[in-house]
Amino acid sequence: MPLRARIAVTVAVSLLAAGCVHLVPPEGAAPLRYRDAVFGGVTKTSDVVYGTALNQQGQPVTLLMDVYAPTGDSVTARPAIVWVHGGSFCCGSKTSPEIVDQANVFAGKGYVSVSISYRLQPGGCSAGGPTAACIQAIRDALDDAQAAVAFLRANSATYGIDVDRIAIAGTSAGAITALNVGYSNEESATSAVRAAVSLSGARIFGTPNAGDAPALLFHGTNDVVVPYQWAVNTVDAAKAAGLTALLTSWSGEGHVPYLAHRDEIHTQTRNFLYHIMDLKHAAQ
Repeated sequence: MPLRARIAVTVAVSLLAAGCVHLVPPEGAAPLRYRDAVFGGVTKTSDVVYGTALNQQGQPVTLLMDVYAPTGDSVTARPAIVWVHGGSFCCGSKTSPEIVDQANVFAGKGYVSVSISYRLQPGGCSAGGPTAACIQAIRDALDDAQAAVAFLRANSATYGIDVDRIAIAGTSAGAITALNVGYSNEESATSAVRAAVSLSGARIFGTPNAGDAPALLFHGTNDVVVPYQWAVNTVDAAKAAGLTALLTSWSGEGHVPYLAHRDEIHTQTRNFLYHIMDLKHAAQ
């Protein structure tokens, strides 16, 4: 092996051992599936019904997802990512721009990306004064996201999904939901995820335990919507339980600085999911 290649392998192994998987690029000749933009097109299937549930007013809500899949892909067991939008648990939609952007980017790499709607509550949540309705909205979002994961697992043949390689990711309220799902793996095998990624979120429910999902968090130190310390506390609790929990901090940044850090978010998320979900050995 050439010296440069031996050095690269040594560095990668060291970073993996140190818990820096989000900083280690996957190795292999281009184009490499799940790392590179292998597919030139993405096919979107809108408004797939994944369940129904009652909102806090007792009204039935139809739960929908948009499915983004690589066009012309012949692989039938692909890793999947459930994307959850933000909006303070009162607002937002599955067509939130940063969610759609990421869903398309990762579908182009060979993933099945799924952007979900979930029950929303007028008034939503604020960090300074959570109400009973807010707490219930957070629980409803958790339940709905778990239902989405279970739907994908139950319909894996239809959507060409590897049931052992499902991750969840989100922004703000969606990031809170993604982490809540990741730290609830013990509740049900049907809704368990392999990894969770958070942009400006934190764990609200669930106590991290062995068997819960590794997590990658991105957070600005000046975030006043979801305080930065909440993200630090999430990582500390996960590490205390022996879990992999990684935090990329942006000094001076506020809430959801997606555009300013888009490339970094995409690169670190790509690296993290590739290693954590062992995509080297996934269907190619």
